[in-house]
Amino acid sequence: MKRTLGILILLLTISVRLCADGVTFTASAPSTVEVGDKFRVQFTINTQGASHFTPPDFKGFEVIYGPSTSSQSSFQIINGRTTQSSSITYGFVVLCSVPGTYTINPASVQVEGNTVKSNPVKIKVLSMGQGGGSQGQQPGGGRSSSQDGGQSSRPVTSGRDISTNALFMTATASRTQVYEQEAILLTYKLYTLVNITQLEGKLPTLDGFHIQEVTLPRNKDFQLEQYNGRNYRSVVWSQYVLFPQKSGDLVIPSVTFEGTVVTRNRNIDPIDAFFNGMTGMQEMTKHITTPRLVIHVSPLPSKPANFSGAVGQFTVSSSMSPQEVNANDAVTLRLNVNGVGNMKLINTPEVAFPKDFETYDAKVNDKFSLTRSGLSGSKEFEYLFVPRHAGNYTIPSIDFVYFDTQTKTYKTLKTEPYTLKVNKGLGGNTQAADYSNNQQDVRELNQDIRYIKQGEVRLHKHGEQFWGTGRYLLSYAVPFLLFVVALVIGYKRMAFNNDKARVRGRKANKTALKRMKKANKLLAAKQQSAFYDEVLRAMLGYVADKLNIPQERLNKDNIQTELTANNVPQEHITAFIKTLNDCEFARYAPGDATANMESVYNSAINAISQMEGTI
Repeated sequence: MKRTLGILILLLTISVRLCADGVTFTASAPSTVEVGDKFRVQFTINTQGASHFTPPDFKGFEVIYGPSTSSQSSFQIINGRTTQSSSITYGFVVLCSVPGTYTINPASVQVEGNTVKSNPVKIKVLSMGQGGGSQGQQPGGGRSSSQDGGQSSRPVTSGRDISTNALFMTATASRTQVYEQEAILLTYKLYTLVNITQLEGKLPTLDGFHIQEVTLPRNKDFQLEQYNGRNYRSVVWSQYVLFPQKSGDLVIPSVTFEGTVVTRNRNIDPIDAFFNGMTGMQEMTKHITTPRLVIHVSPLPSKPANFSGAVGQFTVSSSMSPQEVNANDAVTLRLNVNGVGNMKLINTPEVAFPKDFETYDAKVNDKFSLTRSGLSGSKEFEYLFVPRHAGNYTIPSIDFVYFDTQTKTYKTLKTEPYTLKVNKGLGGNTQAADYSNNQQDVRELNQDIRYIKQGEVRLHKHGEQFWGTGRYLLSYAVPFLLFVVALVIGYKRMAFNNDKARVRGRKANKTALKRMKKANKLLAAKQQSAFYDEVLRAMLGYVADKLNIPQERLNKDNIQTELTANNVPQEHITAFIKTLNDCEFARYAPGDATANMESVYNSAINAISQMEGTI
């Protein structure tokens, strides 16, 4: 019993610990606020089993309201699997009256008998600047205060009031004095006191720079920031990493951004705007020009002969596999360059292989990504070579020379040398080396040494020629005869198509069948009037095309005369005329004629078929 009780207590302790380990208690608050601004501090725990919440002391802040408690639960069913999540949020509304940087200590809560604490939150409180005031929505969900750009703090009410102090952008470079190929971070930042809803503009092509844009979130998150003693809503709009390609003073020109600002229209009466559904706001376009920057680029010191072109901070490593092979087997040597800098512009280091090795161009694998300090990651050089003779060989170390931007000097990194043992080959065709293990294609050693041709070989009698033989003459005669035949057929087809009456007669049955298919759809839809119209058009159009009867002469008497002249039996003529009469009668007769639609349709099909078989 004691052992069983001990095991149960141990399992209960483990389950409680596992439960507590899966709980997260997170505090959130704005990183920057202004003196006198009320803001919300929240503590969220991802479980409903929390109790005995203990708030922090909020030293330096005045608690206006709180704590308010809210809970949330959600269920999801994905591919038959049900997942559940729940949380409890404790909220406070606080303010601060003294500028400075404050830290809100962790709060605590009890979960399954364990105390769980939140993270501390650091908040910077800015002094009351001239830009404080009401807030408006910003692109990407951000907020900005809507104040005038002058020395007073009255709200902006029209486009004329938007000064360069209320809406502007800065252009800053991480450094303005650099060496060639040294990375520079160029940042464009937006400061606003007005309600800007859209901003467009991009960096032009820069002479003397290799440019790569830093990926930033599409939804811009505006933050409160004090600039020149005034509080603005700011956001980093775009960033670029620049690599100068030449020395001298390189200019980053001014860039003009086009912004859309929503302002109050003073010319609209507020009462009229209320009753007429107008908001009293208007959109205007504001052009924002960034300052011009000059980058002073110094040339690299006298470059060593084996300089790789790399500028930054790097390390190297290498590996070779295998280190014991048979003659004519492939070997791979890999060199990895890791670090931060102009990774894309690094040249392929040279390896001093023994002279009787067959070597191939190095394969380069880029495994780096763009960061604000440059390109960070690794660049791998893969060298493939084939030893042709048995023996012991030494692959010397590889020198990697780069310019260190921290020490402003050239540094040389060396890999370790490798010893390769090559055994005698297993025989066979040594030139046709098998590179299947390394997935390499077999290549010719030289243009003067080729592989032996295998398979069936066809021999030609010496002096045999094709010119002047019967096959040679036939190769000219046959295409000429085919051309003449095609020409005759083409002329006959053109003459036939020029006879419009014959063409119409030839296509009469096809045209009539298309109209009868449409009539069949109208029959299924019980559209009486349209059905009979389409049957009449099909029958009259058929005889008009088949017998070349003009529209002005298309009546029953002329139709009967023409059919008789074309030796159509009288019973077929009578059936054709009767079907025409039935259609006309059904179109204009009172009452419901839908009952006869199917019989009329069948009569028309039979009449046209009989005409086609006899004319």
